[in-house]
Amino acid sequence: MGKKILVTGASGFLGSYLVVALLQQGYQVRALVRNQKRPGWIDPAILDKAEWVLGDILDSISLEEAMEGVDAVIHSAAMVSFVPKDSQQLYQVNVEGTNNVVNAAIEKKIGRLIHISSVAALGRVAGGGWVDEKATWKEGPLHTHYARSKFQAELHAWRGYAEGLDTVIVNPSTILGYGNWEQSSCALFKQFYDGFRWYTGGLNGFVDVQDVARACVLLLEKASGGQRYIINGDTWTFQQLQYCIADGFGRKRPSMKASGLLLAIAWRIEAIRAFLTGARPLLTRESARVAISATRFDNRKLLNDFPEFTYTPLAQTIREACNRYEQNSNA
Repeated sequence: MGKKILVTGASGFLGSYLVVALLQQGYQVRALVRNQKRPGWIDPAILDKAEWVLGDILDSISLEEAMEGVDAVIHSAAMVSFVPKDSQQLYQVNVEGTNNVVNAAIEKKIGRLIHISSVAALGRVAGGGWVDEKATWKEGPLHTHYARSKFQAELHAWRGYAEGLDTVIVNPSTILGYGNWEQSSCALFKQFYDGFRWYTGGLNGFVDVQDVARACVLLLEKASGGQRYIINGDTWTFQQLQYCIADGFGRKRPSMKASGLLLAIAWRIEAIRAFLTGARPLLTRESARVAISATRFDNRKLLNDFPEFTYTPLAQTIREACNRYEQNSNA
């Protein structure tokens, strides 16, 4: 051990847990962030053990400086949004940012790049179906701008591999756990803590944030270069997920099913509200499509290649996260 690892997006939801997982395994960690604010959901005493540096994946010079003396990079920095007006920024951060990371890693002769992608980059199957690591991207109406940006980002990661950068790509499903419940997938918890009454009929993959972090450290150490791994703990219906979160908070379960037609009306109403008020829409056309899609993501490759790895049961992840969110809300 003793190797120094750079984590981009270290103050983000997954990035913060990557910092913790690396420190626990004895690595030196250089955490790249855009501002001085630390993730409030992680023990400050743990975070203080990392070296925090200011920089931006859109700034090539700051990236090269951050990679000085580094043995490997875990590229976690990304933007997640399903809001139409964010599309240009999505491509800039996710695609151009990844291009910059790959170029800097090649320039600095970094030993390994772990690129955090998403199952969204593999595409969703119309009418439901299985997606594994061999999936081929096919353009279609089910793809969000976020999915397209992550797919295009992967092209830069693979290009880096072709140019000699030892690269492993990780494709997590929807990541759940304790973080900032005003942002990203953590907002699902606040939604049902506040008593949301609707559920949707889709199907999706979900995974504990700490499992993703552990998997990335494992792949950093043991995976062969040029490999892709789906990281997915459980496949649940959205209804099952929403019931479990409601139960975790002791709230009444959502009782009204949001059909495709109702969601189509709802996102249009949200678009009008957002336009008139300047607020961000709570539901968009893209997020509505995801909520009623039914895609299963195959997690067997990771488990077959590394039998020592196990996933946290999703019910346990939700129960523990609900307890911490509730404690924090009452503090």
